[in-house]
Amino acid sequence: MPGHTENDIKIAAPLDLVWDMTNDLENWPQLFSEYAAVDVLSREGDKTTFRLTMHPDDNGTVWSWVSERTVDRAGLSVRARRVETGPFAHMDIHWTYRELPGGTGMYWTQDFAMKPEAPVDDAGMTEHINRNSKIQLELIRDKIEARNRAMKGSASPN
Repeated sequence: MPGHTENDIKIAAPLDLVWDMTNDLENWPQLFSEYAAVDVLSREGDKTTFRLTMHPDDNGTVWSWVSERTVDRAGLSVRARRVETGPFAHMDIHWTYRELPGGTGMYWTQDFAMKPEAPVDDAGMTEHINRNSKIQLELIRDKIEARNRAMKGSASPN
């Protein structure tokens, strides 16, 4: 059975700030703890093709791949897929955003399948993604909320 994950978080910040920070690809190494570099390869309208490079894993391996990401600002969603799939047969990610009382909900849905020769199977990757998504979502939330507080603080009269 292919892998499927759903993870979400509420961020105490306006939708525009959450959208802008999470869709600023060049800033992802400062937003996510796992990415060492993002290299934008092309932009065509709402679609961006880019290379993600991770920090070395526990074995010293540096993972890197090319993805396509298409934003739909009016629909508050982003669809992404790996172009260079590596150990995945396919990897598709859907981000959605929703205004909530006191903040913004951000939702990640990932559908994937591992190749037979991959070092982990679908179940193992599902566990890894669910564990790591929680860490990354909390980190992103904390950084966006800190930025929101700083922006509010700089806007107040002295």
